[in-house]
Amino acid sequence: MARWIIPDIHGCAKTLKSLVESFLKITKEDELFFLGDFIDRGPRSKEVIDYLMDLQEKGYRLHCLKGNHEDYCIKAWEADQKWHLFKPEIQRSWEKVGASATLKSFGVKHPREIPQQYIEWMQGLEYYHELEDYILVHAGMNFNIDNPFEDLRSMIWVRNFKVDFNKTNGRRIIHGHIPVDYSFIDHVIHHQKGYDFIALDNGVFCTEQTDMGNLMAFNPDTNVLFAQTNLDM
Repeated sequence: MARWIIPDIHGCAKTLKSLVESFLKITKEDELFFLGDFIDRGPRSKEVIDYLMDLQEKGYRLHCLKGNHEDYCIKAWEADQKWHLFKPEIQRSWEKVGASATLKSFGVKHPREIPQQYIEWMQGLEYYHELEDYILVHAGMNFNIDNPFEDLRSMIWVRNFKVDFNKTNGRRIIHGHIPVDYSFIDHVIHHQKGYDFIALDNGVFCTEQTDMGNLMAFNPDTNVLFAQTNLDM
């Protein structure tokens, strides 16, 4: 059995499929942990969700976390049900971070037209997942309160945090959300002393930036790190 942690996919379905099928070559004994942001920016958001739904239906072991982009989509969909004669403010905010690519992938013009089954899948996503040595989350956690597990919003939105190991039971955080250089990701994984987190997001959509533009996969048991070049953009 192998365990793999995969961060922000951002609508890059071809890249995801190549990673899973050509490199990871998963079996139903393996576990995949996804850190959220399945949609937006890339051209195939619907196809990403379809692929993950299909794996789940076939009995593969997937743990999918919610990201801030799913939160945008859900709230825009809900608001558009009520105010479809006007563009809700949440939709305007979502449009600034890639909504148009997601709507196009569904073949629709308005959030309310996204089929409900996709919204329900996003609504059902977990906010965090606990492993023996790590806590997996999309963005991070709020350690300024007594119980950081109670602040769900921070788990999908926070950008700066310092881990309080007394509140994680000695476990480090693995997160996505903010794209960082491949060299930094590799350094943190292989020189873990001094770091209380592992940031895995290499900005799969940032294909024109040096040391960026890959979809990452990290094995927390072996410390193996793999970078799949973007095949979508």
